[in-house]
Amino acid sequence: MMMLVASFVFAQSADKLYEEGKALYDAEKYTQAITKLKPAAEKGHKKAQYFMGRCYDKGYGVTENDQVAFSWYMKAAKQGHAKSQYQVGKCYKDGEGVEKDKKTAFSWFQKAAAQDNGKAQLALGKAYMKGKGVAADQAKAKQWLKKAVTNEKDGEEILTELRQDKAAGDEDAKQILQIVGK
Repeated sequence: MMMLVASFVFAQSADKLYEEGKALYDAEKYTQAITKLKPAAEKGHKKAQYFMGRCYDKGYGVTENDQVAFSWYMKAAKQGHAKSQYQVGKCYKDGEGVEKDKKTAFSWFQKAAAQDNGKAQLALGKAYMKGKGVAADQAKAKQWLKKAVTNEKDGEEILTELRQDKAAGDEDAKQILQIVGK
């Protein structure tokens, strides 16, 4: 019984720290946010770990550090956090904070896409389209690209970015929009 109470108090305090830290992060008070997010992240709070990764990834309130960002993303990704799984895939794809590995990137994108993460669905579609980390497969590319642009949470943002990229002359964006009929 004491263990149950202790674990509840532990989780509650991590949740409270996260909520306070997230509010500061959203207000762009990054240095203050870190003082709340870091203790929550160290207690294993996966969303706090994700936001610690974002802070180190972007240099928000801390010195930008790709290795530290990757480490925080990985902690949350291993707990099944979809946004972190996408970020881990992106780190492997681009070789940021970790050695570049397209196959490992693809694997992490799959995990996030399975949880309906639109950006991961787009990444899978691109991987299939170009044969990066997986054998090229235009049917699977089309399937994942359509899921990405119709994703309930991220679809409109993805479509807007693709249209902007197309307008800037990005050939991949042009091809993707043609594939999905947008």
